[in-house]
Formats: sequence, C-alpha cells, structure tokens
Amino acid sequence: MHSVAGRDLTLRRVLPFTSVVLIATIVGQGVVLATTTLPPAPPAPPPPVVELPSELAARAKRPFTLDEVRPPTTAAPAPLRTPVQPPTNEYEAEPHVVIGSIEIPRLGLAVPLNQGISLTSIDRGPSHWPGTAMPGETGNVVVAGHRVTHTAPFRRIDKLEAGDTVIFTTEGRRSTYRVTGNEVVTPDAMRIVDQTADATGTLFACHPPGSARYRYVVKLALDSVTATGPGPALLGS
Repeated sequence: MHSVAGRDLTLRRVLPFTSVVLIATIVGQGVVLATTTLPPAPPAPPPPVVELPSELAARAKRPFTLDEVRPPTTAAPAPLRTPVQPPTNEYEAEPHVVIGSIEIPRLGLAVPLNQGISLTSIDRGPSHWPGTAMPGETGNVVVAGHRVTHTAPFRRIDKLEAGDTVIFTTEGRRSTYRVTGNEVVTPDAMRIVDQTADATGTLFACHPPGSARYRYVVKLALDSVTATGPGPALLGS
C-alpha cells in the first residue's frame, strides 16, 4: 500500500518536470528553425556582350533620322515620250538638224542621222522621228529612210537578220542595238512608233522598193551604251 502510494507521488513529481523539459525543447527547436536562414542564391550571370560593327556602334550613340527609319521608296519611272503626228503635207519644211550618226555593219552603212519626219528631212538621209525616244533611252527610237531615192540608205533593209547590230552615236554616247525581228505593215500602222517600257528601236522604209504601198519594219532591242570615242567615217546620205 505504501509502495503504490509512494510511486504515484513520485510520478506526480516527475511528470510536471518532464513536461516542462519537453515544452522547452520543442520551443527551442522552433526558435532554431525560425532563426535559421537558407544561404543566398548565386547571382545571375551577366548578359553576353555583343560587339557591334564600328559603323553600327557609332549610329547607336545618336538618334536616328527620319530618312534612316522610313521604308525605302522606289523612284517613279520617267514618263514616256509622245511621238509627234506626221504632217499633213509630206514635204512640210523642217530645219536641217543632224543629231548624230547611224551605222548598220551588215549593210555597210555609216551616215549622219537627221531629225524630222517629213520627206524634206528623210530626203537628206535616215531621220529620227521627233517625240520618240533618243538612242540609248527607255522607249522606242524610230528612224525612217529611203530604199530607192536620195542614195537609198535603207535599200537592203530587208536583208537584216536577227542578231545584226545597229549603232547610233548621239549626245555623247554610242548605243548598240540588236535586230530582233521584222514585219510588213500598211502606211497607217502608227503603232510602230508607240513608245515602250524597255529600250527598243524601229527602222522602217517603203516596201517593196519603188512602191509606197507598204512599210518594211525592223525591230531592235538595246544591247549596250558606252561613252563615245572617235566617230565613224561617214559615207554620206
């Protein structure tokens, strides 16, 4: 009886002390956990350094201009020329104007190139139709010539073949054209003087020789333009 009572008394004395120790231990661990911090994260690596070309680096240090940031523009094509209408009087007076020379190696021709479209001008030799493109320009350069009269510079125009050359020397440049084809048209076929978006050319003369019933037309395409050197030896018109 006394031993049981003594054990109960001992337990009542020990349990409160044990509880205090346990609570203190838990609280202490909580304080340790609360005051313990994780090590700091390593710093992020710096961004890579990109070396700009010197020109771009210099531009990056100043403001951009409007010309640099606006989209590029395409220049508008030059307007095409407008051929003059042929005169009502075929022999209408025109001033004698020589604008250069024309060479056709296959025909052995090297003569002055006149300006005008009336027979008064064409009688002097091959003549450039006013208002059509000048040799070497964008558009259709049109030249007329005789086949029978007045030295007949275009007498053998029908012998020209694809690939043959026609050379104009005008305005400080030598323009070389290549024959691309031919056709026979009626005198009212004014389409042969129409201007083109490319650099082309047209030679024409009466057809057949000695008759004005048709026109023999030779079509050309520009191959090259170079600065002029010594001019060709002209054979006259």
